[in-house]
Amino acid sequence: MADEKQEKTGKSSPADQPKSTAAASLPTLNFATFIFSLNSSALVQLGMIEDPMTGEKTKNLPLAKQTIDILSMLEEKTKGNLDVDEAGMLKNILYDLRIQYVKEKA
Repeated sequence: MADEKQEKTGKSSPADQPKSTAAASLPTLNFATFIFSLNSSALVQLGMIEDPMTGEKTKNLPLAKQTIDILSMLEEKTKGNLDVDEAGMLKNILYDLRIQYVKEKA
């Protein structure tokens, strides 16, 4: 059945791909990619970038605040355990998100 679908559209779905191919396309999971993922979620929630699922920009400020608070909690809980680059990245992302949140809230 997947072969019929692929023949009609010329495309294969991620479910049709071998697991090793799908896993190979994901970025390496580390602290930075985790923080960038939360940052991207907050930017979507702030309406700054399009939601990848809908292709539309929508705002959800309570959810954006919660995501910013999660990042803030991670900053507090990981204090002293991050290298200089990780700590700086998290600090800068939080600063930028907080500024944008205040602008959107006004």
